[in-house]
Amino acid sequence: MKWPTSPNARGRPGHEEEAISGNRQASWAFAEEYVGEDAVLAGARARAREVGVVPIGPGGGAALRFLAAAVEAKAVAEIGTGTGVSGLYLLRGMRSDGVLTTVDADPENQRLAKETFTEAGFPSGRARFIPGRALEVLPRLADGGYDLVFCDGDKLEYVDYLAEALRLLRPGGVVCFDNALLHDRVPDPAHRDAETASVRDVLRVVREHESLVPALLPVGDGLLCAARRA
Repeated sequence: MKWPTSPNARGRPGHEEEAISGNRQASWAFAEEYVGEDAVLAGARARAREVGVVPIGPGGGAALRFLAAAVEAKAVAEIGTGTGVSGLYLLRGMRSDGVLTTVDADPENQRLAKETFTEAGFPSGRARFIPGRALEVLPRLADGGYDLVFCDGDKLEYVDYLAEALRLLRPGGVVCFDNALLHDRVPDPAHRDAETASVRDVLRVVREHESLVPALLPVGDGLLCAARRA
């Protein structure tokens, strides 16, 4: 996969060498915090720090909420429950009768996420918690039964998550991957570690897949999204 050498490598003629100015950085920071977060999300982030979990950023979370609302999601599958930050964003975008199915290998994370959802006022029936490794759990979920699949688990398994997501998604559904820039390592050819290579692989597969309409959003640590063609 060939990576652009600058933000405008495929953009406007004559601007290939345009630098990312301080104003551009300030604009990105403004966009990241545009929606804002309440006390429940702040509490979930505090719990995440305590247990060593790194949740999706505010900009990525806002994008997930928007996408869940845009597709009127009734059924969402999440890989990587964490302490409930991403799950709360998803629930707030989903239909009022929607159910979030969330998978995590650590039951303690899921206990903390339940606290987050309860504090946010969601009844227990709005979330289904399944402990276990994602690639062991996902095959048990229904084909074509989900409107959105969000992946924030083991980066080495991202391509495998994509294969499962394509099976799980209904036509018109959306799949998203967090950490699609992986701390700025993905665009830098000097980084050749296994995790970076795996994220590059899923970016390539998604971009080249005939059934997907992709977009790489520069929010947080990068959010790769793709809609499955109807």
